[in-house]
Amino acid sequence: MLAGGAIAGAELGVARAAHAFGSDAIRIGLVGCGKRGTEAAIDALSTHGGEVKLVAMADVFENNLQSAYRSIKGRYASCVDLEDRRFVGLDGYKNVMASDADVLILATPPGFRPLHFEAAVQAGKHVFMEKPVATDAVGVRRVLATNQVAIEKGLSVAVGLQRRHEVRYRECVKRIQDGAIGDVVFARAYWNGAGVWVRPRTEEQTELEYQLRNWYYFNWLSGDHIVEQHVHNLDVINWLLGSHPIEAQGQGGRQLRDGIDHGQIFDHHMVEYHYASGVRMLSQCRHMKGCRTMIGEFVHGTLGSADIANAILHDSRGNVVWQSDVTPRRGQNGYSQQHVDWFAALRRGETLSEGEYGAHSTMTAIMGRMATYSGKVVCWDDAINSNIELADTAALHSLADAAPVVPDADGRYPIPVPGSKTKNV
Repeated sequence: MLAGGAIAGAELGVARAAHAFGSDAIRIGLVGCGKRGTEAAIDALSTHGGEVKLVAMADVFENNLQSAYRSIKGRYASCVDLEDRRFVGLDGYKNVMASDADVLILATPPGFRPLHFEAAVQAGKHVFMEKPVATDAVGVRRVLATNQVAIEKGLSVAVGLQRRHEVRYRECVKRIQDGAIGDVVFARAYWNGAGVWVRPRTEEQTELEYQLRNWYYFNWLSGDHIVEQHVHNLDVINWLLGSHPIEAQGQGGRQLRDGIDHGQIFDHHMVEYHYASGVRMLSQCRHMKGCRTMIGEFVHGTLGSADIANAILHDSRGNVVWQSDVTPRRGQNGYSQQHVDWFAALRRGETLSEGEYGAHSTMTAIMGRMATYSGKVVCWDDAINSNIELADTAALHSLADAAPVVPDADGRYPIPVPGSKTKNV
């Protein structure tokens, strides 16, 4: 196994851009071998229409890589052709870029996404990247610029906002866009749940390793849960309305998530977004155990309303006028369907181009975070042109490197305070 950064004489592979793969084997490389990356690779290998092979893997941590390798090989042993192409370390992604993979799955913590996306496109690879695509505006702009290069090179770019590939969502959104509930005047989006894991610090860890193991709790890595998770729901409303919001204001904080093992992020956000069309969207996301779980998107129009997640339309009196009859078995699982759609397009020689809306929906979430962290009204132009960069991920090569944020003497990290002039937005 090669350590990250050791290219070992590999030649730079250039993918078959704008080429119809047909039934030819498509070679994939995986960068980021956590749960999401593992599942994405399995979904890719399960697609039909031709052979798919996993030919390279990389992760910062060897235990993540080995776990993913075992899981993937256990399902699709005949599709795994790795030899010595398993790479560990912060620079391990470079080896995957230099491999003969045609397409790459980028599934590391989001803070690394702009760096890895840029490297993948420079290497001439088709890309599937998990959402969100950045954690700050600097990263979003970098992704937008790289996406333009991908378009010019004829490279396919897919983004893991899988609701856009779910049959029920597509049916419901189209009906609304076709006027089934009249003109949309108001929207609501929710991801209220119990939260995620905490991984205790160990004595041998460096500060950077601790943060990477607990990436969800550090803004430079996750963007806070409004960006990492709630982006799904915000994307649905952007998709429906065909645009991003122009303004946001809101509030949030850390009511229960207040320990030294909870990094920097809030446990609740509520944001009011304003679109140029005049539509307002109320957005809620919360991580609190024992509270009501609510995940979904709702819109209200001049003739009725819609529960998009459940694909139900109501008239103005609340009567159901349409409900999708699509079952999960027939296409509701967007996680796998997004790979079915992507690989089918690759085999036809079509180039998916999801990078722009992925970046705009990510920026929508970042703008909401900027509003809740600052306590002020934030405009789109100011937000997307912000020069606040949460971390220079290209400067990180070893777990011994200094972490982008450091705790104080009590082990606590800098936490945004609304109303103050914080730079951590």
